[in-house]
Amino acid sequence: MRKPFNRLQALIIKAMAEALFHDRKMVISVDQIVDNLQEHFSNIDGKKPDEIGLALYGLLTVLGGPFFLAAPPGIRKNIIRKRLQKSRIDFLQDIARTKGVILAGYYGHWQHGDEEANFDNPVLNDLNFELPAQRDRSASGERMVRRETHRDLTAETFVGHDAIPEETDVVVIGSGAGGAVAAAAVADEGHEVLIIEAGSHYPSSRITHEEARMTARMFKDGGLQTTFDRDIIVFQGRVVGGSTVINNGICLRMKQEGLVHPDAEDVYDTWSRLGAPISEASLATSYQAIEQALNVAEIDPITGRNNGPHLLNGWEKYAAQSTDPKDQKAITAWFKKNYGPATADSECVYCGYCNTGCPYGRKKAMPESYLTHATSDARDKPARILDQAEATEILWAEGANGKRIAKAVEIMLPDGRKRTIRTRKGVVVAAGALASSNLLNASGILQSGTNISLNIACPVVALMPETTKVNAWNEDQMATYIDRGDFLIESHFQPPMSMAMLVPGWFEDHFERMQNYNHLVSAGVLFPADRLGYMDNGKLKLKIGEDELSLLRRALATMTKVHFLNGALEVYPALLLGQTLKNEMTDAQIDAFYESAIVEPDDVVLSSSHPHGGNAINEDPNKGVVDLNQRVHNTTNCYVADASVMPSCIRVNAQLTTMAMAHRAMAGKRRFG
Repeated sequence: MRKPFNRLQALIIKAMAEALFHDRKMVISVDQIVDNLQEHFSNIDGKKPDEIGLALYGLLTVLGGPFFLAAPPGIRKNIIRKRLQKSRIDFLQDIARTKGVILAGYYGHWQHGDEEANFDNPVLNDLNFELPAQRDRSASGERMVRRETHRDLTAETFVGHDAIPEETDVVVIGSGAGGAVAAAAVADEGHEVLIIEAGSHYPSSRITHEEARMTARMFKDGGLQTTFDRDIIVFQGRVVGGSTVINNGICLRMKQEGLVHPDAEDVYDTWSRLGAPISEASLATSYQAIEQALNVAEIDPITGRNNGPHLLNGWEKYAAQSTDPKDQKAITAWFKKNYGPATADSECVYCGYCNTGCPYGRKKAMPESYLTHATSDARDKPARILDQAEATEILWAEGANGKRIAKAVEIMLPDGRKRTIRTRKGVVVAAGALASSNLLNASGILQSGTNISLNIACPVVALMPETTKVNAWNEDQMATYIDRGDFLIESHFQPPMSMAMLVPGWFEDHFERMQNYNHLVSAGVLFPADRLGYMDNGKLKLKIGEDELSLLRRALATMTKVHFLNGALEVYPALLLGQTLKNEMTDAQIDAFYESAIVEPDDVVLSSSHPHGGNAINEDPNKGVVDLNQRVHNTTNCYVADASVMPSCIRVNAQLTTMAMAHRAMAGKRRFG
């Protein structure tokens, strides 16, 4: 195994671990934490391990250099508390986030092998956490946990790196929500399609419950991708099937009676005013086609039986005492998801591991649906997938009226080899909002990568009474939601490693909160950052302002009150200081707390899984990147079919809309003759 951290870096990790867990009863050694992190970061491709290594040097410098390493753990703990935990200096707050890496090394501990080899995992047992195969499913109505691998893509679907074709009809760049739908539509028209994917193929037969390895292998930057200033973590899939493989399958339309707040912004009107008059009726047709193909349906309450009702019940009590019309009209619902038909071999078994891939072959993500359809050997020209290949540039020829013709795509293989694949008919760009923007910009589309939006999430964890053993890990990770119009609240819960990084707090506070793992509930607020971002030298720059922070404070205060109304004893908002809110606080005190606690983005932990925009649709080529047909302006045969075409923030989960936009642009349109 390649060790990404040198001896000094390993010593820094060890010293930090000894301080963070000082006087706590650890069930694995600090040396084991170091070994776990060496292995974890060896599985992450790209420059992120080197960046973390440099951050460790910065951490050591801030904490006192050699003195910190030589000091007893108790002294180190005090140094960390003074210089990192309590700091309001941006640089030190950024350095403080390194704490999450150490926590991952402890709570992500895994004994090599599949889940059976971890039934006696000391960290999991210490939390009283049961792996899915350990859980009692004997009661009536429960679903048996077993693997079903028959929907996995086969080896014949893939092109080897030594057998890359020199030419094909259409190159589709990206295999996620947009790329897979587009590839299937183009293949249906009889074209020869090659799908380029930067990530690797992880069928359900390769997916395990080892959170650290799955996160490292299937997420961009191992789940540590951030905005340029490190204020916001941006989660994106880097795997065949894209983020659909490592998300929760949520399927919400931008506008739908009974499922979206009636007073929420009408996104269609906004787009029209911006110069992108997309027909609501035409997109509804595409929504319907996607929902039918993916068997989208409301999840069964048994799959979200613990954490889901907590949010709905708490909100009912909150709304009953509120006089705000938006609260009275708020939508409360169980999520609709693309979990496949309700048959014994495909229905969700609510293991709680959606975000690191479905080991049971149940989620109807792109590999189990549109990619299977596109690559079916039943067609004359089945599409093929080239994985672990990154598209670096689109090459052009000059056409009539000064319009460019996409003639080839340059790719880079992991070993540094470059290849050029000529295209006879055209290119579809669908690598995701950030990667598509980078690619088009590198290909001479200089206006690409502007007006990027995020749906930003912030978690709020709460402790329930000892008599309330929630076991919120024994269910679907995300089950219910509240749409208040200006922000959403979504129930969610995570397996131990991910939950440890989500739960705020330092030292003994964090340790004790994790010891109460079975009594925790959690939800996250989701709020829009509309057209605030842009790509600069490959990185997303996005700074939220006072309007967004004000909305965030109000949303977090609301969620805190909802927790307390449904019986929570304490609430742990995702603040860097790790403060605790008690249930005896009044509403006014809760509001005042957030007003003083959140002054700038660095004060709070923020993340997003929904970047969109960057290559916006607009009738005017001076105001957007693609036209109403999603063809790149001033080109003849280059289309964009992912979330980057969205002209503004859509406010809700972007998966279904990304698929629908790709379907609208490509299905039955014969874009390539």
